[in-house]
Amino acid sequence: MSDIIKGKVYVLGDDIDTDQIIPASYLVYRVDDPEESKLYGKYALSGLPADIKKDSPFVKEGEFTSDYTVVLAGKNFGCGSSREHAPLCLEKAGVKAVIAESYARIFYRNAIDGAFLVPYESAAKIFDKFSTGDEIELDGEKSTIKNLTTGEEFSLKSMGDAYEIVKAGGIFKYAKNKM
Repeated sequence: MSDIIKGKVYVLGDDIDTDQIIPASYLVYRVDDPEESKLYGKYALSGLPADIKKDSPFVKEGEFTSDYTVVLAGKNFGCGSSREHAPLCLEKAGVKAVIAESYARIFYRNAIDGAFLVPYESAAKIFDKFSTGDEIELDGEKSTIKNLTTGEEFSLKSMGDAYEIVKAGGIFKYAKNKM
């Protein structure tokens, strides 16, 4: 995992739940089979309301990965069920990080423990300062995100020890390295 993440941002609002991230009907694919697991990327964020998807689909028709590297949202991202498939499908789609004002704790821990992606918390409401497709630069060491399209830079909350778990490749690799 790199401390610097660059790419396009996909902007969402508050209360994005796990059924919007990956609908339950797509939880049938094996995660240990490379051909089947890539389907999780194909269906990432496919449960979003039609008015969001129609203008900017997260994954284009017929693709398995997204053009977006970072998802930016408001409060309570990942609420709903405790499925590990939610951060997994975003990772399979090519997402390196999610930035939200707050998370459902189970989504946050699943993202960290599985090292699927980096779940940053913004220090303030910032999702309205970005538009889907803006180019960004996220600096994990400095805990900042810069909108390269507008030039504005914003602070993120420090992840503390959780950042080291993600960098190690997940909770089990982190524990093994510490032993």
